[in-house]
Amino acid sequence: MITMYTKNNCGYCARAKHLLDARDIDYKEVNVEDDLDAKDFIVSKGHRTLPQFYTSSGELLVEGGYEGLVKMSKEEILEKENA
Repeated sequence: MITMYTKNNCGYCARAKHLLDARDIDYKEVNVEDDLDAKDFIVSKGHRTLPQFYTSSGELLVEGGYEGLVKMSKEEILEKENA
């Protein structure tokens, strides 16, 4: 399952959730404003924007957050998640 790191009042985060829901892709949302360990993780990886997407094995799913995700097909997302 993909982990999507988000924050409150984030338009790109809302769009990403809608996109994943529309493609029937399971994900777990982690809000970095509610989870300081998650915030530390995102910062330690050098990210400055949200959302960010990670595979269940802890690998970055796609560079560029929402903009990168929207360019991927459902098949590409699932393939990378299951790799």
